[in-house]
Amino acid sequence: MSKVRASHILLMYKGSARSSASRSKEEALSGIQAMQAQIAGGADFAALAKEHSDCPSGASGGDLGFFGRGQMVPAFETAAFAMQPGETSDVIETDFGYHLVTRTA
Repeated sequence: MSKVRASHILLMYKGSARSSASRSKEEALSGIQAMQAQIAGGADFAALAKEHSDCPSGASGGDLGFFGRGQMVPAFETAAFAMQPGETSDVIETDFGYHLVTRTA
């Protein structure tokens, strides 16, 4: 498998890479965990991304398109390539903040 397609929700916090967020790291973590619980309960991932994600991809439901190995930060890439289409990751922490990733293809 050379490429996967994924969407994500990113919650940045004060001090994370490229962040303009004012929330604390703890607030970001509790927020992403709350969204994880909503998704597990059947909430629409794309709708949550549009409403809450700090990434510009949020406007398109978190869609990042297709990407290959070496294009994303390691923790993000590892999760995306390990999942099957339709699966959603646990909370992933990167320099940018906290992510939920769902593999779409």
